[in-house]
Order: sequence, then C-alpha cells, then structure tokens
Amino acid sequence: MQAAKEVTANKNPKKRNKRFRLGSGRIIIFSFLFAVLLGTGLLLLPVSTAQGQHTDFMTALFTATTSVCVTGLVVVDTYIHWSLFGKVVILFLIQIGGLGIITVTSMLMLLAHKKFSISDRVLLYDAFNLDSRSGILSFLVGVIKGTFVVEGIGACLYSIVFIPQFGLLKGIWISVFTSISAFCNAGIDIIGPDSLIGYQSNSLVMIVTILLIIMGGLGYVVWFDVKRSVINGIHHKYTPMQTMRRMGEHTKLVLSLTLVLLISGAMVIFLAEYDNPDTIGNMSIGNKVLNSIFQSVTWRTAGFSAVPQEKLKSVSCVIGYFIMFIGGSPVGTAGGVKTVTMFIVVLNAVSYIRNRNETVIFKRKISEDLMRKAAAIVAVSFFATFVFSVILLATNDVSLEDGLYEVVSALATVGLTRGLTSTLNTAGRVLIVIGMYLGRIGPISMALFFTKVKPDKNSVSFAEGRFYVG
Repeated sequence: MQAAKEVTANKNPKKRNKRFRLGSGRIIIFSFLFAVLLGTGLLLLPVSTAQGQHTDFMTALFTATTSVCVTGLVVVDTYIHWSLFGKVVILFLIQIGGLGIITVTSMLMLLAHKKFSISDRVLLYDAFNLDSRSGILSFLVGVIKGTFVVEGIGACLYSIVFIPQFGLLKGIWISVFTSISAFCNAGIDIIGPDSLIGYQSNSLVMIVTILLIIMGGLGYVVWFDVKRSVINGIHHKYTPMQTMRRMGEHTKLVLSLTLVLLISGAMVIFLAEYDNPDTIGNMSIGNKVLNSIFQSVTWRTAGFSAVPQEKLKSVSCVIGYFIMFIGGSPVGTAGGVKTVTMFIVVLNAVSYIRNRNETVIFKRKISEDLMRKAAAIVAVSFFATFVFSVILLATNDVSLEDGLYEVVSALATVGLTRGLTSTLNTAGRVLIVIGMYLGRIGPISMALFFTKVKPDKNSVSFAEGRFYVG
C-alpha cells in the first residue's frame, strides 16, 4: 500500500513540487532571515567578542539584524565590543544585506560559471523589483561591478584621512569598513563611540560620506540610465540639458526628488539649529552648511551622525520623521517607503483635487496598479509605525519624541537614535529587531507573505456600492 502511494506521488511530480514551492517573494524574506540567524550564530562565537567583553544572545541577534538590514542601531559600541573577527562578520553581513542575499548568491553562481534557470532569473527580477526581465544577468553584473568600484573609490578617499590618523593597516581597514557601511546605508562604524561627530569639520570625510550615501540611495536603475545617457551625450555631442532630457522618466524623477529632499532638509536644519550650541550653533558658516547637508542626507537611511541626535530641536525631529519615513529611492541600498512611492501617492491626491482623470509626470501616465501599490506601501508602513510606537511607549519609559524617532529609524532602516537604543529593555530590543527586519524586506512584503503566491482574481463582478468619504 505504501509503495502504491509512492508510485502515485512520483507520477505527479509537478503537483507535488507545486505544493512545496515557495514564491520568489517568500524566498527573499527567508533569505534575509537565514542571514540574520547565521550572523547571530557567528557573533555568539567566543572569537567574535573582544577580550574582556561578553556577548549574550540578544546582543548578537540585535547586531546581526542591524547589519543585515543595513540599519545602524547598536546596543554595544562596535569598535570596542567586537574582535577583528567579529567586525569582519559584521562587515560581511552589511555587504550582503546591502546587495541582497539573492544578489550575492547569484554572484557566486556567476563566479562558479553555473547556469541560471528561468526560476533563478525570475527570483533576481523580484529581488531587484524590476519591471522587465530582459537583460537581468547583465544588470546583475553591472550592480556587482558598480558596487565594488564605488566602494573602492570611497575607501581610497577615506584613507587620505584615516591612514595618517590610525596607521597604514588600521587606516586601510577603517577606510574599507566605513566606505562599505556608507554605501550600503548601514551607518555602522568602527572609529569610536560618537559616529562621525569627531569629523564634523573635516570636509573630505563629510563629503565622501555624503556622496557614498547618495550613490547607494539613488538606485541601480538610475545609475545605468545616467551612464547610458552621458555616453550617448558625449558621442552625439549633446548639451548637458539635452542629455538630461534623454534620460528615462524614472531617472529624472528620482534625481529631482533627491535634490528637493536634500535641499529642503538642509534648509530646515540650517534654520532650526543655527543658534543651537549643542549641534551646529558654534560652527562657522561653511561648516554649518556642510553639517546641515550631511544631516539631511543621513536622515535618508544612512545612520551616520555628525551632530548629537538627542540635541536636535523638536522641529528638526518632526522633519526628520518625515524624511526618514520616505527614505531613499527604489532598487538601491536605502530603506523607507521610497521617494517615488511617496511622490506617486501625493501626485495622485493632487490629480484628484484638480479633477484630472489621469496621473501624469514628465508626460508619462502612471498606471493604476502602480498607484494602488504605492498607496498600499505607504498605508501599511504608516500603520506599522503607529503600532510599533504604541508598543514601545507601553513597554519602555521613554518620551514620545525619542520613541517615535527610534521606531521610524528602525522601520526605515536609518539607524539614527536619540541615545535610546542601548537603554531599551528586552521587550523594546525585540521590537526594534522586528522593526529593522520588517523595514529591510518591507512591511508590504510581510503582508503579502501570508497571501497565496498567485492570488485568485475576483471571479464575480459586484454592483457598485454607495459609500461616503471626506
């Protein structure tokens, strides 16, 4: 009887495989979870902890999660608590977290000259959240090469400052670590306990960090489109304006939104903190401008701080909530709901108010499916922020201002804190761990996790109901 059952099962391998097959979205979710658990195990090894320090399970889990999710919130000082081996593990987790587990796995397959099946290509397509499956392997190679080139250049520039300060070998190590962490928008450093506050007047360190954060947050699609447009512009001798006009609508939108958010955020910081002696009040005008720009950039999921976050005025914190919630741009290393997502939601509202039947940007119509997706992402992310804030305030004796800053920072994988992270109790730390994980895979991805891989379409067309809003 048992043999007959096995024969029957073997006659229908497709049906059996379909039962256990995971959708690509679920594979991506599990891949990040696997990386977190692997990192936790490695950080629990005695060799990962510096002499005289002790690492418990929660510390290892928190550190692994913040590294894989490229957040930057830490409960212990990275530079002193972890040994060299532990720091290498953290750097490795940051790199695979920034690139994505699927990207790193695919890179290893390329190096091993393994063939990519159709399912492998679909998985890559979903991991990058692209709208076209053509040329996916070329895109992958470009992402890997571009990432290492940018990180390498950043490390070389950092070494100009760090080698004279720390010596050759340690200076190179700190330069490489900081470059990868900045590009991946992780915000974890091994310089000291105060992030980059000691370098707030060092133009080279500040500008290199700003550029690395922006490059990581723009998104790979924008990279390649800008590169293509510039090469074509040089070949056909276009003017800079003609070259920009020939860029894709997504690229033009991302660059425009990035510039607007950067400038507006910097202006708020400059004006609000101008006379605040605890932040930029005692700086020269040049350093005030530089640090205002840095704060505006680091709010968009970077996690490095050049001024004490707990000393920021309330008005700065409110603007910070908004910028952190938005985050970077799609198909990059940044977190948040993404610039284009938020813009589409706002633009859709504006189109309705102006009584337009289509939502248009750069003479291109935004599809209804894309607007629904954007609205769902913003709604679910906002709901998650509300729920997590309530739970944190209920389980920890913290102020609303500090607690909300911590939650938004975790869910948007920013990594900035107003000195709260290390003071949280176990419940608070578990909550932030979950928040960082959700922020990296996206709350909407977790919501979709509990749906069918291929949900059924409505089979019945219902009559329109009478409802009232507003």
